Amino acid sequence: MAAIAKPPPPLSLAGRLKKRLRPPRRLKVTREGRYFLGITFGVGLAAINTGNNLLYLLLGVLLALILVSGIMSELALRGLGVRRRLPGRAQVGRPHLVEIEVHNKKAKLPSYAIEVEDIRAQQPADKRCFFLKVSPQSTQVAAYRRTPQRRGREAHVAFRVATRFPFGLFEKSRQLEVPGELIIYPAVHAVRLPPQTARATGAGARIASRGGSDELLGLRPYRPGDDTRQVYWKKTAATGQVVLREHAAEGAPEMEIELDDVSSLVARPEADEERRRWFEQFEGRIRDVASRAVAHLARGDFLLLKTTSGARLNGNPRLGSDPVLRFLALLEPVAHGVEMAKKEPDS
Repeated sequence: MAAIAKPPPPLSLAGRLKKRLRPPRRLKVTREGRYFLGITFGVGLAAINTGNNLLYLLLGVLLALILVSGIMSELALRGLGVRRRLPGRAQVGRPHLVEIEVHNKKAKLPSYAIEVEDIRAQQPADKRCFFLKVSPQSTQVAAYRRTPQRRGREAHVAFRVATRFPFGLFEKSRQLEVPGELIIYPAVHAVRLPPQTARATGAGARIASRGGSDELLGLRPYRPGDDTRQVYWKKTAATGQVVLREHAAEGAPEMEIELDDVSSLVARPEADEERRRWFEQFEGRIRDVASRAVAHLARGDFLLLKTTSGARLNGNPRLGSDPVLRFLALLEPVAHGVEMAKKEPDS
């Protein structure tokens, strides 16, 4: 069978210990904060060397600002709940929106200057949402746009919630473990199909047709010459337009599409460039099969998708293209009956 991508394995003992020992807050000094600390250090040295009371007073004010900054930033981060809303479907090369929802659970205190960073597994953290103010017992929603470049399973693992409130001298952050998953469908391009009466060979030879079986294909408006016994009177009475039932033909076969997912490459270091080209060709075949499958389903054809390793999937136009695209999104190549990791070698 073709290998289907699996969720990430559970954390090891070392991973669990690292997670438990992770500090609850992380503190980063900003550029302005470095200048401020430098000035504070200079004032402290001058006060110690000169014994001037005004310098000691100024040093106390600067240290008090650092203390106030730490307390207010902690109050801003506490009591925040974060949730993401992933789209129903995502596709390679097409932008989609991910909504980030922040809820302030505090009864009286608002949170200011909150930055939320969505962390994805084994990918750089490059998507952030900024919330100027989240009032107490209220929710704010923002969204970021991204365009996926690779098909497959995309795991969202956590949020990094940070703030530079109130003075911008330090950035305090905490990490919230909020898992999520999004299946990235392969890209689809326009395909011109042959007429339904045509007979192909090899990867597609049988086409579903319309006829008089019990399987309902759908409804369509009445046309002159149609059999009036197929009129769907309930829908006709509701819409005021004569509507007919359309049934599949008796014993209508399927349109077959076959995908080669078996690699004959040998896992040796000198074959890296060859494996990279094979992976590129495999992804190209995935895109081609996905495009043809979507075109056939949109036309109303029943579909049988097969792989050379033995995996099979039946496509039904009534169910749409999502089951087929999901199957292709999670399909992994197989080498000599052994599962290969879906990871291109470094070029």
